[in-house]
Amino acid sequence: MKAHDIFQQLPESFAGDVFQFLYDNDKPAYRACVQVLSTRRKLRPIILERKSREERHLWMRNEITRKANEDASIEILQTWLLGAHKPMICQFLDTLKIPHNGHGLIDDLPPEPSEAAVNEAVEGLLKDYPQEAVAAYLNLFIEMDIAQWPTLEKMLASDSRLCLAPQTPAA
Repeated sequence: MKAHDIFQQLPESFAGDVFQFLYDNDKPAYRACVQVLSTRRKLRPIILERKSREERHLWMRNEITRKANEDASIEILQTWLLGAHKPMICQFLDTLKIPHNGHGLIDDLPPEPSEAAVNEAVEGLLKDYPQEAVAAYLNLFIEMDIAQWPTLEKMLASDSRLCLAPQTPAA
């Protein structure tokens, strides 16, 4: 699932929380996001700044779900995950014994660990962190060009806890 798809499937309120986190904790990233999205729509950023934060975040979410804004979607999700959910990322990497810099960044991604190890790591995240954050992180992780992890891909496709789209009951 691409980053813009992740935003499209996140509940509006959760997406609003992502933007609020950037607003509160990383003003340069927040301003850059507003600038990029408004410029691409041929709007002046001041127009967005005059809106209430709730209206602005709703507009930003709608814009970030466009395929043309994939680069901005990736940047926002990465900034949010590494800022708001660094312990979750580190826990995942530590459980899988993947070396990282202590902040969740890795130099080289090894081949996929055993199915049991991946299951253990994912279950640990689901136990300790919000389901939407776990699903967003794992979907973004698997989209990395270097990630070839069929077990994780299968889990993302089949485990309803890792699916961001609302599930409709079978008839």
